[in-house]
Amino acid sequence: QVQLVESGGGLVQTGGSLRLSCVAPGILILIYAMGWYRQAQGKQRELVARISSGGSTTYADSVKGRFTISRDNAKNTVYLQMNSLKPEDTAVYHCNVLPLSWEYWGQGTQVTVSS
Repeated sequence: QVQLVESGGGLVQTGGSLRLSCVAPGILILIYAMGWYRQAQGKQRELVARISSGGSTTYADSVKGRFTISRDNAKNTVYLQMNSLKPEDTAVYHCNVLPLSWEYWGQGTQVTVSS
């Protein structure tokens, strides 16, 4: 079974930054639109950023202007640069293809923002 592998999460203070990475062994991501999802405890999963195969990006209103999604097809990797982090950004972050495929769902990476 192929899974995406997320990394880069951690504990940061309000206003801090993190850069998440998503490696896709066995998946040729250049043919896919990719997205970063997050799920906070007790809340529904949210798609926070997406990037098309051509590089077009869209963001949830909650992260617009603070988060940047990018991709490096040569490295088969997708990134999420998160700046000006807020406590409400605390969640487990996952990347996936779009539309979402449970086959590729990985462990995610925990982001915790302290106030």
